[in-house]
Amino acid sequence: MTTWPALRTPLTARIPGSKSITNRALLLAAAARGTTGLWAPLVSDDTLAFRTALTDLGIRAETTPDDQCWEITGAGRGPTGPARIWCADAGTAARFLPPFAATGDGEFVFDGSAQLRARPLHPLAEALAHLGARVRTDDDGDTLLRIDARGLDGGELALDSSLSSQYLSGLLMAAPLMRTPLAIDVHGLVSRPYIDMTLALMRHFGATVEESAAGRIEVRPGGYTATDLVIEPDASTASYVFAAAAVTGRSVTVPGLGSRSLQGDLRFAEVLRLTGAEVEVREDATTVTGTGRLRGGFDVDMGDISDTFMTLAAIAPLADAPITVHGIAHARLKESDRIAAVARNLRALGITADEGPDRLTVHPGRPRPARIACHRDHRIAMAFSVLGLRAPGRITLDDPDCVGKTFPGFHAELHRLFDGPAAP
Repeated sequence: MTTWPALRTPLTARIPGSKSITNRALLLAAAARGTTGLWAPLVSDDTLAFRTALTDLGIRAETTPDDQCWEITGAGRGPTGPARIWCADAGTAARFLPPFAATGDGEFVFDGSAQLRARPLHPLAEALAHLGARVRTDDDGDTLLRIDARGLDGGELALDSSLSSQYLSGLLMAAPLMRTPLAIDVHGLVSRPYIDMTLALMRHFGATVEESAAGRIEVRPGGYTATDLVIEPDASTASYVFAAAAVTGRSVTVPGLGSRSLQGDLRFAEVLRLTGAEVEVREDATTVTGTGRLRGGFDVDMGDISDTFMTLAAIAPLADAPITVHGIAHARLKESDRIAAVARNLRALGITADEGPDRLTVHPGRPRPARIACHRDHRIAMAFSVLGLRAPGRITLDDPDCVGKTFPGFHAELHRLFDGPAAP
């Protein structure tokens, strides 16, 4: 074991680029006229699947030998079919690429893994049909979606976004390629920060977007212009090292992730403040310093940052009182039913966990040895790995490699940062 000279000596975490920004930027670069350089992109299963899907659509993608820059060349219009697109496990590919394809011309068939097929696409298909696309979802499970594209008309659309914000993001990003303005009245929106991210990136690429206080978003046609972009570190991934700092009594800094971040999941650091951790968010970095002891006894709405609720739930047994997370019903429709999966894993560890349709309450307890069922879900694996720092030898993962979806080097980085004595 490494002996740290001081538990409060700041450690600098190496967090890869944001998956959410990388995949949005890939789509916008493909829709833009010209060549865009994406610097420090996330290189992971999901982003590589997205980039490959773009090449299947005829988009040229080139990379530097070290993968530090991806150059994407678009034609300023939708793609030309026929094409068959494999989305693998990437939900963003299945939600962002069909609207882009529908603005083009030809037949497009989208498919993905069994895990991805289990995630709903009907709201997106219905919206595309309303905008003039010929769309068919295959209920027999053969494929995800078939589109006979002749361009999209634009117009008025009411969209239920209570299941996922990704449908809305996909339609908005395609809107500048439509024939007329697109105006969407949004209902039941979950994960609003991801829409803010989408709109900010669209504007970066030259789109004209207007929003009303009543929840109406209007995008005018006109296309996109290629422009370089530096991808900031992934805030969802940073949640694991921030939580690790809280439970080990150490101080961890993530450079490049600060007050100007496009990512709502940076708010997880503020949730850690409720547990007693010290949090400093500067313009160019965020630092979390823990005591090794967690304060509980609170209820927090994590609906807007639901990708991080598992991080809190996994470390909640170490708190001095129960912690309840609510507003997360849509997390049941992710890579797994995340509320149920986390609750079952906590119970396997001997921890009392009570779940409701949109909430999870975790009670304090000492974890007993158990094998965590990851359900091929990267966030379950990473979240429970953090708890394992305070329960050495008692927690194993049935699928440790599933972290490759967003952070292939996760286990090595956690070991590098925290392979030392934790606070008692």
